[in-house]
Amino acid sequence: MDAPDRMFEVKDLACSRGNKPLFEAVNFSLKSGQALHLEGDNGVGKTSLLRIVCGLSPADAGEVRWQGQSVQADPTAFRTALFYLGHNLSLKEELSALENLQADAAVAGRTLSQAQALGALARMGLRGREHLPLRVMSQGQKRRTALARLLASQAPLWVLDEPFVALDAKAVDGLRSVLAGHVAQGGMVLFTSHQPITLQRPDGSPLAVQSYRLQSVQSQTPQRAPQKVQP
Repeated sequence: MDAPDRMFEVKDLACSRGNKPLFEAVNFSLKSGQALHLEGDNGVGKTSLLRIVCGLSPADAGEVRWQGQSVQADPTAFRTALFYLGHNLSLKEELSALENLQADAAVAGRTLSQAQALGALARMGLRGREHLPLRVMSQGQKRRTALARLLASQAPLWVLDEPFVALDAKAVDGLRSVLAGHVAQGGMVLFTSHQPITLQRPDGSPLAVQSYRLQSVQSQTPQRAPQKVQP
């Protein structure tokens, strides 16, 4: 499927926590059909950076741009183009997996049929658990419920904070397939992970994944442009 060309840019971002600077001069970009793995040591500020690029936290300096203009110029358009999944899965414990997907779509103003929701949950390995309340599910099943929202999302830009955490090997492979499919169709993915991640097209050919290593201000050296990593 052909997708319109899109551009997401991070320019000279800086962030501090209290009086302690975390990072500065962060620059990278994503175009349609690209994925970027944000790497870095624990505590360096990866989650803070993702929250900044999604408009959930302010930056000390720098700018986030979508389609050639600051996201502040049209925040509604940027939010419509964005799907963010952070450490907080934003699920309601009293609702079932199916009800959570339906509620999420309703809040976002998206049309989601029950068949589509059930299909998304089945693809994430939750067939037979669709009607269970979240409070009785394992942490891995809750995360798979949250990740099933990716399959129901129409947003071109996915920003995912440690999406592979608490997933078994089968679920990891399933998520890799979902991400690869999104990128192959012209979507964009920015994600963090403590493990190397490779993506493949349905025909088995590799999809290049860029990498950007976030460094603390104290250890920062000039950062090269994101590198393509071939599986």
